[in-house]
Amino acid sequence: MKKKSAARIPAYKNPALSAARRVQDLLSRMTLEEKAAQMVSIWQEKSIKLQDANGNFDFKKAKKHFGHGHGLGQVARPSDAGSKPTDAGIGKKPHETVLLTNAIQKFFIEHSRLGIPVFFHEECLHGHAAIGATSFSQPIGLGATFNPNLVRALYAMAAEESRVRGAHQALTPVVDVARDPRWGRVEETFGEDPYLVTQLGMAAVRGFQGDATFKDKKHVIATLKHFAAHGQPESGMNCAPVNVSMRVLRETFLQPFKECIRKTNAISVMASYNEIDGVPSHASKWLLRDVLRKEWGFKGFVVSDYYAIWELGHRPDTHGHFVSQDKKESCVLAVRAGVNIEFPEPDCYLHLVSLVKQGVLKESELDDLVAPMLYWKFKMGLFEDPYVDPHEADRIVGSDANRQLAVQGARETITLLKNENHLLPLNPNKIKTIAVIGPNADRELLGGYSGKPNYFNSVLEGIRAKANGKIKVPYAEGCKITVGGSWNQDLVTPARVEDDRKLIAEAVGVAAQADVIVLCLGGNEQTSREAWSLNHMGDRTTLDLIGRQEGLVNALQMTGKPVIVLLFNGSPLAINSLVENVPAILECWYLGQEAGQAVAEVLFGDYNPSGKLPITVPRSVGHLPAFYNYKPSARRGYLFDDVSPLFPFGYGLSYTRFDFKNVRLEKKSIRAKGSTRVLVDVTNAGKRRGAEVVQMYIRDLVSSVTRPIKELKGFQKVSLQPGETQTVALDITPESLAFYDIDMKYVVEPGQFEIMVGNSSRDQDLQKVILTVIK
Repeated sequence: MKKKSAARIPAYKNPALSAARRVQDLLSRMTLEEKAAQMVSIWQEKSIKLQDANGNFDFKKAKKHFGHGHGLGQVARPSDAGSKPTDAGIGKKPHETVLLTNAIQKFFIEHSRLGIPVFFHEECLHGHAAIGATSFSQPIGLGATFNPNLVRALYAMAAEESRVRGAHQALTPVVDVARDPRWGRVEETFGEDPYLVTQLGMAAVRGFQGDATFKDKKHVIATLKHFAAHGQPESGMNCAPVNVSMRVLRETFLQPFKECIRKTNAISVMASYNEIDGVPSHASKWLLRDVLRKEWGFKGFVVSDYYAIWELGHRPDTHGHFVSQDKKESCVLAVRAGVNIEFPEPDCYLHLVSLVKQGVLKESELDDLVAPMLYWKFKMGLFEDPYVDPHEADRIVGSDANRQLAVQGARETITLLKNENHLLPLNPNKIKTIAVIGPNADRELLGGYSGKPNYFNSVLEGIRAKANGKIKVPYAEGCKITVGGSWNQDLVTPARVEDDRKLIAEAVGVAAQADVIVLCLGGNEQTSREAWSLNHMGDRTTLDLIGRQEGLVNALQMTGKPVIVLLFNGSPLAINSLVENVPAILECWYLGQEAGQAVAEVLFGDYNPSGKLPITVPRSVGHLPAFYNYKPSARRGYLFDDVSPLFPFGYGLSYTRFDFKNVRLEKKSIRAKGSTRVLVDVTNAGKRRGAEVVQMYIRDLVSSVTRPIKELKGFQKVSLQPGETQTVALDITPESLAFYDIDMKYVVEPGQFEIMVGNSSRDQDLQKVILTVIK
């Protein structure tokens, strides 16, 4: 009897068979309607179709809307259940999220004809964007760490915190190369350099996916985004056209995606809002089929960005590409381009069934797009083990161990830009009063796509905790950047002049009592953010400090007290006046929930800052583009101004000093397919333990097409005790030297290459040797 019963089990329900075989069997049993259902998701419609007024599962609603038994592909962001898009910090706690995801999953398994589980996806840009989740540094801050191992650990933590709540896919990492600081989404990226973005992007994928067996229920599918070239939009404006050559497109913007797919097997890719050469990414067969699948061998699935298929036509509240007349045409374009699933709501893909029945699309086209999504539902074990444990979620999410990892991320993010006369670190034995002043001194600053962590430590709180009553720490806001507001809120309200004048006067009074001033300036989540609609802007025409912040600085300088500036911001700021007049400056970006502790440790020397700039800091908007890896004929100079940046890519000081000596090549001459290493002896010549990032840049001196004056091709972070020397070796492989030649072939051309080693991209910080490549 047992053998006969086993024989009647459909192949797709047999865990002993391969995932590929199970997909084949399941697809053969699915109706057209069931296939189409796997190609859509619901997000805000959860409240209408799956949840009651409190965000809890509602069986009657589910039965009403999904009683047809066709199933559903994905449910978006279950942790935000019970909230609206404009809400901040509203949704489900870990335990509640698990009860919801388990209930939704149980419904679709038991009340769809074939029992196909749903995927749940979540935002995990710098930690799971949910109540109670651990929030760490924004990606632009993680770029400053130059530490792939740390980045991997942080995203592994985010993966586990989201998986134990029921999630299966993270809409992260962002591997866009950010080449325009006006763009409000710079903070979501790892910076301006394709090599750095690639290394940290691969680390993030490894953190999210682990070994991609998903057996431990601690990992989730990673989603590379935004494919492609989203990081240099026209006018610095989100979603605008990207106007770059094919060579730049491939070498700069496609490279991180290519490497993350080939070397770390990223399972999902999100297409980008923008167009390239007149073709929107969601309609680009060349991008999503020819390059991604045929050329790179991608076997995963492509998800749409939110509402982006609609935007192939016209979306009145933001923009449109006008390459389709209506949503039916948009559906056809996206399917034929290779977009497997439409996010976040059923919209254009509602027409899938009718378009097949009309003969416009073939059912086999849907089969090709549904198959890889089913494959990963099998690989994740959802047909056998679809549920998660609420008690595990309570134990893991926001744990002390995760907090400590977030602290380390914040420490390594902080970048020392200026330290005149060794003002830092502060000596607590010589200070009686520290005035903590500024609009960012006692504000929760997490950046975009953030959840609501259980805990946030502001700069003021961190310094007061460190002072422990032995140093007085008075506080004044000084001025406002914007009035109230949040990243989600559409309206951005500037501060009133008269209010700021009063706050500045109060701050001067507080500063007069102090021995030193810690001044927290920059931006906030409203001043540089994703611009997602006509009434929710986030891109900038200036990089200057907003409002009366410079007036506050000037007033405090008049007190004669030393000023230490901490910058909190999502994109580089043109801080010319600060650089000229303030003795100490620390770039903090957004440090996550442990900001205060990390800042206090750096200020008092418990932690020696080791951050490096992942993006160039320009002198003004007029200096854009300012990325360091420019072509030889660029940056020749300006009338009445300095062409150099305020601070270069890769720059960052320390409380100690590192000497670089004896730069040498293991082999001075190699063949085009050969490899060598560059070696350098790095010594901590100061009196404090510290970490330094050894950076290797390469320039092809004569080539068939113009090449950048230098490109980062290797780095290693080393920690050294005072007086300690370490020999650092960085690999030089064909991959380090190759480029697209005059015939658009990816080759290594024979000739001489300048190998530069140092601690920033600035010429004066680099030592050079020549490598000869022969045929």
